[in-house]
Parts: sequence; C-alpha cells; structure tokens
Amino acid sequence: MGLNDTPASERVHIGFFGCTNAGKSSVVNAVTGQNLAIVSDVSGTTTDPVLKTMELLPLGPVVIIDTAGIDDTGELGQLRMKKSRDILRKTDIAVLVVDAAAGLSPADVSLIGDFGRLGVPYIIAYNKCDLLKSIPAPAKREIYVSAKSGENISELKERIAALKPEGREKPLISDKLSRGDIVILVVPIDKSAPKGRLILPQQQTIRDVLSVGALSLVTGVGELSDALARLRGGVRMVITDSQVFSEVSRIVPPDVPLCSFSILFARLKGDLKTLTDGARTLKDLPDGARVLISEGCTHHRQCEDIGTVKLPKWIREYTGRDIGFEFTSGGEFPDDLSRFSLVVHCGGCMLNEREMKHRIAKAKLDGVPITNYGTAIAEMKGILKRSLEIFEGTDENGY
Repeated sequence: MGLNDTPASERVHIGFFGCTNAGKSSVVNAVTGQNLAIVSDVSGTTTDPVLKTMELLPLGPVVIIDTAGIDDTGELGQLRMKKSRDILRKTDIAVLVVDAAAGLSPADVSLIGDFGRLGVPYIIAYNKCDLLKSIPAPAKREIYVSAKSGENISELKERIAALKPEGREKPLISDKLSRGDIVILVVPIDKSAPKGRLILPQQQTIRDVLSVGALSLVTGVGELSDALARLRGGVRMVITDSQVFSEVSRIVPPDVPLCSFSILFARLKGDLKTLTDGARTLKDLPDGARVLISEGCTHHRQCEDIGTVKLPKWIREYTGRDIGFEFTSGGEFPDDLSRFSLVVHCGGCMLNEREMKHRIAKAKLDGVPITNYGTAIAEMKGILKRSLEIFEGTDENGY
C-alpha cells in the first residue's frame, strides 16, 4: 500500500478554523498548493466542512479540512458553526486562521479554549500580513503569513508537521506474529459482502500480516475445515469476521488462537478494556432498555444488515428482554447519551483514532457502557474470553 492508498482513517487530519473571511480557504490553497477550497470575498462562502485526502510534504498522507466561519450568524450559521466545532472531534492538528489586522476575536479565543480542552495541538496563523505596516514578534504558537504573497507559507507547513501526534503507528496484529507464521483470515462472501472487493478491516489486516513476513490465507467459512486440515497444525491464529464468530469457533481447535477483525480494531484505535467491559453488561440490560447501535460509515443496508437487523435480533435473544434500539451512521453521534443503557459501536475502521476515542470518552462521561460489534458478538456467543487470550501478558488495551 503506497502513500496514495493510505485510508483516510489512518491519515493525519488537519483542520483549518477561523472567523468568516479571515482567509481560511486561501491559506488552505496556499498550504496545499492546490485550489482545494473556493475563495470569495462573499461572507460565508464555505458552508459545510470540506474534507480532502492528499499528500502534504513533509507530513505525507493527510486529510485537509476547511471549515465554515466560527462567527457565522443566523439560524443556518449556528448549524454551520456546530459542524465546524464537531470537526474538532477528528482533528489531529488545528490551524486557527486569523485576520492579522483584526486580531483575535472572542470566537477565536473560545475556539482556542476548545483546542486546550480536547487536547488538540494547534498553531495560530495570522493571515494577510502583507497588509501590515510592521509585523509583531510572534508568540510560540503563532506565525504571520500571507496566502496572497506566499510569505511564510513554507514555514507554516513545517510548523504544522512539527505538531504531528506521536505514536500513531500501532499494529493491528503483526506484533503477535513472526516471519513465516500462517494466519487464516475468514471472510464470508454472502449478500452483505461488497461486490468485487474486501472491506477495509480485511484489507488492512492482510497488509499488517504481510508486513512482518507472515503468511496470510484468506478463506470462507465453508473452506475453513479443509484449510486447517491441510495445514496440519501449523496455523498461528485465525481471525474472522464477527458475523460468523460462532461457526468459526466450532471449527477452529481450542489450541489455535481465535480473534475477530472488529476486536483488532477495538485494540488499534479504541479502548479494548472499556469495550470488553461494555460487552459484559449485555446480560444486565433490563426490560425497556434503549441501546444505541452506531456505525462510523454510511452504506446501502442489506436485508440482513448486521447493525440494524442481526445485532438487535441477537441482543434480544441473548437477554430475553424487550430492548429498544436507535441507530446512527457516518458522522452522526448523539451529544447526549444518557437515555441509553448501552452503546454498541462498529469497529470504527472509517473513523480516525481521535474520533473513535472521543466517542468512547463521551460514553464514559455520560456514564453509559460502550462496546463494539466484535466484542459484543463474542460475549453473546460465549467466546469473548477465548478471543482475548492472544493479548494475555499485555497492558489492559492489548499492547
């Protein structure tokens, strides 16, 4: 997988924020060297946040986010401002663009407070410095630039790169493998499988297995027994789609480690202990409980969709109780989770780590247990303990 193939969820997300017509879009275009954003003197030209995946040296693969003005007015303006602030949940690095002549506004100061509260590294770019008679000495987090003349744009890119979060390169499963190990990946091809391709968690797991010189064998459920027999005890582990966890568990010998793609993602970008603890609360759901099932992507739902059909059915069967369900997808996630007894989230492969951890933290803040598809299914099928054995001897989140 080359830089251009890096999934958006694994790229550094750089958000550009600022007041209406401070020159955010002009700075975005100057930094990227492309006309990614529409530039106009008309107030409120940028409405919804605009996301663009690209390569940005010296950072590499990134997602650039141009947002609406944080001082927008009117009812529609308030909605735009909320969307801009919501973007902070997935922002790894923030650039606050300020009109150099006007200086910091109350809205800018408020946003800087949000950066600090959410732990988002940031830099303040005072734009239009070419119009100033003299340029003040910038503070540590400040830089004076001109999108029009290009002054200090290269330095701004270097300063952004210096804010890149550390420790992003966490393995999915390769740290548990050695060169030559054989890993069987169980990928069911049914009505819910996308035509002509593998889904992102499967692709990323294959890539991670290959990265250490291990061998990846991809098979369906029907061929799994034959594959195990042919390999004659030489399998290091089996990783399966969560939807067929139960069938695969019956086939795979007890001495062969078994896990799921979804549990690997709980470890990679979530909080494995919290999600595991959340799964164990399923048995305690009372009659009338409401459960939120949330997916990080949007897709065409099939008749046997896992989120809206299979999981509600399995949860009702497992608990034996009358459970109510609500569903969200994509960027939707409730601001208030207090009405729910449990949140069941997808693996989050389409969300970056910051966004996924924000959602987990939000559930914790509201006192609501949260789990994900893989851990919940493993708990309901009675194989959660087995699914976590491969992480024994590590910290509480599997590393």
